Amino acid sequence: MTDTQSFPRIAPVGIAGLLVSFADRLSEPANRAALAFRAAIEAAPPDGIEEVSTSLTSTFLRFDPLHLDHASLTAHLDALLKAQDWTRADLPGGRRHFRIPCVFGTDLAPQFDEAAQAAGLTAQAAIDSLTAARPRVLTIGFAPGQPYTGQLGPEWDIPRQTALTPRVPEGALVVAIRQLIIFSAPTQTGWRHIGQTAFRCFRPEADDPFALRPGDEISLRAITPAELDRIRAEDQTGQGGAEVEVIR
Repeated sequence: MTDTQSFPRIAPVGIAGLLVSFADRLSEPANRAALAFRAAIEAAPPDGIEEVSTSLTSTFLRFDPLHLDHASLTAHLDALLKAQDWTRADLPGGRRHFRIPCVFGTDLAPQFDEAAQAAGLTAQAAIDSLTAARPRVLTIGFAPGQPYTGQLGPEWDIPRQTALTPRVPEGALVVAIRQLIIFSAPTQTGWRHIGQTAFRCFRPEADDPFALRPGDEISLRAITPAELDRIRAEDQTGQGGAEVEVIR
């Protein structure tokens, strides 16, 4: 069990980093805290801060040790942590909602039925559950621009596979442990491949190469393989037919 009294926690990371952790396992409040705390630091960064990023439940700060030391930055962060309950903080502004077309199952996503069965759902109930969800981008990681999104309902708390799938394509939608990932590049994976999109998470040719940011939300719209083919033929932007709106 998590000792809630030990969080938030500040710990050094090498000679030029500090990690502020809000929990030792994923939860909506811990992720909310990490995102909100990062936004607060970025809004008024102390001199010497060179990078601020987030994981699922933590905020990482990299600083210039010639201009800032661990003790001074720790004191600053401790005061900021005490300013409010960050697990109840507002999420950062400028977040967006992406409604992404997706083929579920078929030969394009061959592990959909297996995942639905593991979740205790019929195929149609699984599609209904996934298209009704609006998971948040919790963090970007593993590969450039790749989003970890969640959390889905408890029925989707299914384990990873015991063996790796040798390769899934770019745009593959995979599921495990109440999270969805859209792969930003072809890769092997232990998560089950349940859907296929034409959405490109990583666009190195663009001014902003990461299509999604932590705090954004996604939802999925079920389409046929023929519709996916049409989107791929017509889309030159990497959006994959997604509709985008600013949340606030």
